[in-house]
This record gives sequence, structure tokens and C-alpha cells, in this order.
Amino acid sequence: MPRTARDVVFVDGVRTPFGKAGPKGLYAQTRADDLVVRAIRELLRRNPSLPPERVDEVAIAATTQTGDQGLTIGRSAAVLAGLPKSVPGYAIDRMCAGAMTAVTTAGAGISFGSYDVVIAGGVEHMGRHPMGEGVDPNPRFLADRLVDPSALVMGSTAENLHDRFPGITRRRADAYAARSQAKVAEAYAAGRVQPDLVPTAVRSAERGFGLATEDEPPRPGTTVADLAALKTPFRAHGNVTAGNAAGLNDGATACLLAAEDVAADLGLTPRMRLVDFSFAGVEPEVMGVGPVPATERLLARNALTMDDIGLIEINEAFAVQVLAFLEHFKIADDDARVNPWGGAIALGHPLAASGVRLMNQLSRLFEERTDVRYGITTMCVGMGMGGTVLWENVNWEGGK
Repeated sequence: MPRTARDVVFVDGVRTPFGKAGPKGLYAQTRADDLVVRAIRELLRRNPSLPPERVDEVAIAATTQTGDQGLTIGRSAAVLAGLPKSVPGYAIDRMCAGAMTAVTTAGAGISFGSYDVVIAGGVEHMGRHPMGEGVDPNPRFLADRLVDPSALVMGSTAENLHDRFPGITRRRADAYAARSQAKVAEAYAAGRVQPDLVPTAVRSAERGFGLATEDEPPRPGTTVADLAALKTPFRAHGNVTAGNAAGLNDGATACLLAAEDVAADLGLTPRMRLVDFSFAGVEPEVMGVGPVPATERLLARNALTMDDIGLIEINEAFAVQVLAFLEHFKIADDDARVNPWGGAIALGHPLAASGVRLMNQLSRLFEERTDVRYGITTMCVGMGMGGTVLWENVNWEGGK
């Protein structure tokens, strides 16, 4: 039977506050699955017109799918969140782009007509499950010279990117990082970050129970001079530091997607419309450049140029990776379209969860910027990939 593609909308998105990974972090004694369950429950609470049984699928990403991030996390989180047992779920992994891929995969299912409403998101507890925990890379990667040895160390790939783009100096990367910290501080002061955050219970054997209500990683007041004093752990006299890269973090995200006509029938108010998405591969040893070909493909397929993109939410795994993207597209380092409320260098990057954080911020920005029609969420991905999603503002004043 012939099928007609349906319009897919992003209805709502939430996240836990992001914590620092490690024994002293917010979530050191909190389970990973409990983090994503908290986000799913909050989505349902915020959208009371949605009958839980109308959720057709729960797609949850995790990079390290073991322990409390294992057991087919999409299904187990759905059950733990109290969704009807009739609601299925699955786990997904595309490293840093896990939640992004959960959205694009589930969104494609809506467009195809297999689903009406889905929940998609991601979780990463890097304190409990460090990136690479338990993996056993095939020795042929190196023996057959399929990848450079540095490809398996993300910080080293960032140093390689500095080599590829010699105009991106350490000072330039530090300046970008300081701006990210400043923008996050300004966004917090203006109350722009807080609407996405779900107060989340935390436990400490020493202090008992508490409540996480804001992100732990930001360092307001950070200056370029502060950053210049940091060590370069991945290369002697290198460029990449803990200050111009995202940290190791814990956190979870979840969002609600629906067919546009179904959202209207259920009384759900969409924030933005999914237009298209693209993933691309690059040399693993310079994985940070991945967003460039992914975005090029997306723009070409939709007959757009970067001039048509009014807002850019790019994940700040490393400052050099963002700057390489900007340099390729001839965008200024301080272009107002790019991460207006700051990014992962300040907020944190809990791997598979981050894609939906980008979408949350873009959707909030769309509400303020009705003059903007198109925005993108984009990120680099370990093992040499990039992903970009194109979104349309449902409140665009030109469409009314």
C-alpha cells in the first residue's frame, strides 16, 4: 500500500541537571536508569493530555550499555517509568550521537507511519561507566592500519584537528571556551536554562538524600588567562586542555516526538518540526570534523546554504572541533547564531544524552526567535562520524 510521509514535530524535551563524573559528583551514588526514568516521568507530567498508552515506542541511547545502563535501557526505563507494559522500547548506540540517533530513528518511524508518538533520549553515567569500559577493540584496527592509533583517544583526535587547522591556536580555543562559560552564566541568570531541568533526587552515604536542581560543571567567571594555565594532557606543549573541552559527565535527556496531526488531536503543542537529518563518516583520527560533511549533505539535499540557518546548536566536545566547523563554513568564532546560551564546554557532555540537550535549547530559542525559520543541531561522533539534524521553527513569523 502506498504511504505518504507525515510531518514530525518535537513537542517537548527535558533533562536532568548534568553532574561531574566521579566519586564526588552529583550522581556518584545514583543509578543511571533512575536518571532517565526521572526524565521520562517528567515528560509525561508536563504533557497530561497525552494518554500513556498512546506512546508507541521508547528509544533510549547509551554509549556503554552495561550494568545500570544495560538491560535494553529503552524497554527497562519504560517499565520503570510506569508506562503501560504494552509500550515497547529499545536501546541504541552511536556514541556521542546516541540521543540524536534515537530521535532521528524514531522520528523516521513516525514519518513512515509506524508510530504516532514516541519518547526518545539518552543517558550516560560516566562515573559508573567510563567511555570504553569493557570494550575489546579488534587488533586489526591497528595491525592492518585501518585507523591511526590516536583514533581511540578522543583528546588525541582533537590535537590532530589542531594539526589539520593550524590557524586554530590554543589561545583561540581558550577564547571560545571562555565565551561558552560566560554565555551559560548569562543564560542561567536570565532563567533560560532552568525550564528544561528536572529536579532529580540524589543520594550520598555521607549526606543522605538531596535534590539536584542545576548543572554541576559550569565555571562562571572563567577567563582566558585561567585557561592558559592548564596542562595539555594529550600532548606535550599541545592545545587541548580540560578547560577547552567538555568534561566527563553524568546525566539523562528525554523528548517527546509526534506526528503533527496527532499532536493537534491530543492537544500537544509542538515547538519545532523535523525537516531532515544526515550522518557522515570521516577519518576516525580527526573525528571532530564529522559535522562538516554531515551538514554539507543536509544543506545540499534541502537546497539551503548556511545563510538560511538562523540558529546553530553544535555540541562542544572540544573547542577546536567547533572552530573547525565554523572555519569551514566561514562563520565567525563569535557569530551570534552559534550556541547563544553556551554549550557543553560549560554545561557538560554526558555522551549519548547530549543530542537531546541541543534540541531542547534550539526549541527554546525558536520560541524567542520567531524571525528564524531554520536551525540545526550538530555534533561530532567517536570513531569518525558526524550528525546533523535540520529543524523548522513552527512559530516562524513568515509562515503565518
